Amino acid sequence: MTAQVLTAHGGPDVLQWHDDWPRPTAGHGQVLVRVRSAALNNTDLWTREGAYGLPGDPDARAGWRGPIAFPRIQGGDIAGEITEVGDGVDGARVGQRVLVDPALYRDETPAAPPVGLLGSEADGGFAQYVVVRADQAHDVTGSPLTDAELATLPVAYGTAMGMLERGGVADGETVVVTGASGGVGLALVQLASARGARVIAVSSAAKAEGVRAAGAAEVVDRGRDVAEQVRMLAPDGIDAVADVAGGPLVAELTPLVRDDGRWVIAGAVAGAVVEYDLRRLYLHNLSLVGSSMHTREHFATLLDAARHGEVRPVVAARFRLEELAEAQATFQRHEHIGKIVLTVA
Repeated sequence: MTAQVLTAHGGPDVLQWHDDWPRPTAGHGQVLVRVRSAALNNTDLWTREGAYGLPGDPDARAGWRGPIAFPRIQGGDIAGEITEVGDGVDGARVGQRVLVDPALYRDETPAAPPVGLLGSEADGGFAQYVVVRADQAHDVTGSPLTDAELATLPVAYGTAMGMLERGGVADGETVVVTGASGGVGLALVQLASARGARVIAVSSAAKAEGVRAAGAAEVVDRGRDVAEQVRMLAPDGIDAVADVAGGPLVAELTPLVRDDGRWVIAGAVAGAVVEYDLRRLYLHNLSLVGSSMHTREHFATLLDAARHGEVRPVVAARFRLEELAEAQATFQRHEHIGKIVLTVA
């Protein structure tokens, strides 16, 4: 089969294109998925670069859960079709259109956290075929979304769904979304507005219209005083913050969160170490919630939205699988709004 194979940590040169890579075989309880579309994420780049570090050694090259076994096929976002089933799997599933949950969970419970990811701790979708557990390949045959749109969902929208669910964001609430033009940020805008929340999005001025088109009620310019802009738009305070950036905004926006409000964070691209007034946290009964990806329950909620077309993901650009290095270079320029998708021929 054709595959993009990661051979080590490093730059684009450590990705090797193969048209003769061994095709995997479905084992007991597994299915073989013919990949139709696969999307890009920050985690693909950071895993390739080994940028996650290790406990006690932040400069060590490692994946998000530790050392990576090479060679590795990356790609956690997978939409495709089941072409083969292993022992113990209903043969009627062959031909089924599926969306793959990329999380490798700690245990079998519905709320188990992820402890691994396809494309990192196991081979993923930057290839013609991938083997996954049968219960990870979810039937989306009737979804009105295209394969490219479906492929945008698992990592970014799964992470966003986990944030909104853990933060209890509800209809009628006002929520601030940081990094709103990125993959997870735009997913947060779409999913939060779909559940009836009023979204105040933080974005660059150049991308404001695209973010507003995705469902944001208001967009504030991250290049100006964000706290003052939010204060003007929500003089009575905000109910929640869905944060993928971290950095100085944590201290600046926390005073605007109402009593019993929530701050959910799933990223720190603007700064991992922040100053924080703990008195604001405990005197006003605020909740500070860390959120890493999703649970099975969260993914089931996302699947319902996908099957009914409740959100229409934004596909910013399409590339062929063999153009992965070019696609990642485009991704790193951060000039797009939405997701970049690979088409697997």
